[in-house]
Amino acid sequence: MAVNFLILLASFAIITAIAIRFDSGGPYTDEQIIPIIASAIERSDDGQLSVVMTPELAELRSQTPQLWFVAEDDSGRSVSFGTVPQHYVSFTGRLSDLSFAQLRDRQPPYDLAAVVRRQATDIGDLTIMGHGALSNLNLTVALASNVIVLPIFVLLALTSFLVTPWIVRRSLAGVHRIAHEASTIDAHTRGRYLSEDYAPREIAPLVSAVNAALRRLDEAHERQKRFFGYAAHELRTPIAVLLSKVESAEDHKTRALASDIQRLATLAEQLLDLQRMENHQQQERFDLVSLVRKVAAELAPIIIAKGKTIEVEVLANKQYLGDPSAIERVVMNLVQNAAEHGGRHVVARVTDSGFEIEDDGSGIPPDERERVFEPFYRLRPSNFGSGLGLNLVREVVTRHGGSVAIRDTATGGTIVRVRLGADQTRISEAASGGAD
Repeated sequence: MAVNFLILLASFAIITAIAIRFDSGGPYTDEQIIPIIASAIERSDDGQLSVVMTPELAELRSQTPQLWFVAEDDSGRSVSFGTVPQHYVSFTGRLSDLSFAQLRDRQPPYDLAAVVRRQATDIGDLTIMGHGALSNLNLTVALASNVIVLPIFVLLALTSFLVTPWIVRRSLAGVHRIAHEASTIDAHTRGRYLSEDYAPREIAPLVSAVNAALRRLDEAHERQKRFFGYAAHELRTPIAVLLSKVESAEDHKTRALASDIQRLATLAEQLLDLQRMENHQQQERFDLVSLVRKVAAELAPIIIAKGKTIEVEVLANKQYLGDPSAIERVVMNLVQNAAEHGGRHVVARVTDSGFEIEDDGSGIPPDERERVFEPFYRLRPSNFGSGLGLNLVREVVTRHGGSVAIRDTATGGTIVRVRLGADQTRISEAASGGAD
């Protein structure tokens, strides 16, 4: 808009400059004297012209003592007033051939400046040549041109500041819609493309190219997903056979490889979990308390065998909508992490908004609490785990419209707090504060 305004301003200045013609400046006789002179001309009964000193003519003469003029009708009769310069005496008898002229000598005081106009009067048409008050034609033309150009300038300015933005917004409405669609596309919304029907003609090729790129990315992702799923599925059998042979081997060094093989088995299962999560996510209501208790019961023997304890606290009881098998793997993963990397006591607590897993270990440094959710990142090197567990936890919880965060306990341990989505049905509030 600023550029449009500057262009309008420059155009206004150029038009005004052309109108006043810088090279033709200087004073000219004001043509307003012509009507006053014409009203002072009378015709006698014999057709001769004469000058009557009207009040207007008297005032004009008092203002311009050097006033002179010659008036002539179409039959050649003429009358003069004042001292007509010798230069214009020869015009007498030929004025009726003229209709318009502005005459001016080259140097001040411009005594030869004169105006010629044809004027209709009660006694017939008269051609009048006269010299009176001088005026600057530049100013006159500038004012006259402004009367015409200024309204046009104001109209164009209003168009530039009001109409043009409205037209631009209307024409770019499709662009805003496409931008909104683009902002909703992420790694979890594959198969979604930009609307080409709303794209302005100028950017339609760009939108088509972006959609083609998104399709190629979707196809590549599908190929990659199928590869990982196939590879993980095919690895399960040879890993299970290898683990069985290693565990039954008589050599101590061979049996020591079992933990590494178990890591391979865990990694293969987690890759399969990713594939299941992509392709077979269920949507059903489930009881979170029953699910947490089930996981605790399954893992309790393993945790107790390591000299550690686990308890379940129920602070609220709700049903949630989602994939119960996926949430079960989340709870199992977090409990296993707490038992392996935490202290000696694990608490699985069902809350009003989800659940949390607490341990009494040494905690996780604040600057590491986001990084532990990255794929294959491990806070402490160990023989257990693949570094995919917490990444899977966040993926599953995010797909359920929730969030997962790591906090400190009052004693320095770790709480992994999982909030699930809002689509839920309350069973009971604060059902129990005890432990199982």
